[in-house]
Amino acid sequence: MIDRYCVFGHPVTHSKSPAIHAAFAEQTGEAIEYTAIEAPLEDFAGAWRRFVAEGGRGANVTVPFKEEAFRLCDTLSLRARRAGAVNTLILGGNGLSNELKIYGDTTDGVGLVRDLKRHGVTLAGARLLVLGAGGAVRGVLEPLLAEEPASLLVANRTAAKAEALAADFRELGEIAGGGFDAVVGQFDAVINGTSASLAGDLPPLPEGLFAPEATAYDMMYGAEPTVFLRWAVEHGAQPVDGLGMLVEQAAESFFQWRGKCPDTGPVLKALRHSL
Repeated sequence: MIDRYCVFGHPVTHSKSPAIHAAFAEQTGEAIEYTAIEAPLEDFAGAWRRFVAEGGRGANVTVPFKEEAFRLCDTLSLRARRAGAVNTLILGGNGLSNELKIYGDTTDGVGLVRDLKRHGVTLAGARLLVLGAGGAVRGVLEPLLAEEPASLLVANRTAAKAEALAADFRELGEIAGGGFDAVVGQFDAVINGTSASLAGDLPPLPEGLFAPEATAYDMMYGAEPTVFLRWAVEHGAQPVDGLGMLVEQAAESFFQWRGKCPDTGPVLKALRHSL
């Protein structure tokens, strides 16, 4: 019997997830079907229920439905609860006695940390700067702080939003928030979690931002480097885009569904070649 999984989004036709999970399934010998479903903006819950009624066992969730997915769940991982958003749904997951109950998790932060480590970035004891204070950033702060950086600064156009976000995670480590004018000193890794790259814009960043051998990471990706990564290279940083994060977060979802850890290297290489 083939188990069904999908990614929900709106829009979702551009999603790389079906190709990624098809490669994971072939690699691990798992009999699954994975499709992309464009859920109605006003009825994500209905789309999920229809999917389950047709045999669905789990799903990935992308924008704009991560918060709605969070509200659907009967139980949540600690990291999903803190993030207030879910990108992975599992029917009967995490030991739930009723197989129709829903377990929710967020794997974005795990994916980010794994990809940073793949590129040789040492997070323990590092000075980290994270740009943005939206859902993408909220979902990665707990895994980043779990690596015990020396400090983590969240910088955002609206300082109050960054300050509030930092306060929500303060018990987990050395974290502060503020406006872009609060970005002072040098950082070992700068992570762009804003949507500026989608519009070809650059956050207002100061000169001298990068420490020697620093890494600039953009959660966005494309066939060409983003404007943030091009700027970072001009200022001496090593650039990394978010394609690896996409593949690594998918691998964590796949592991939670199937109990097998796929080899992400060949999948990432093939995906990079296809851009």
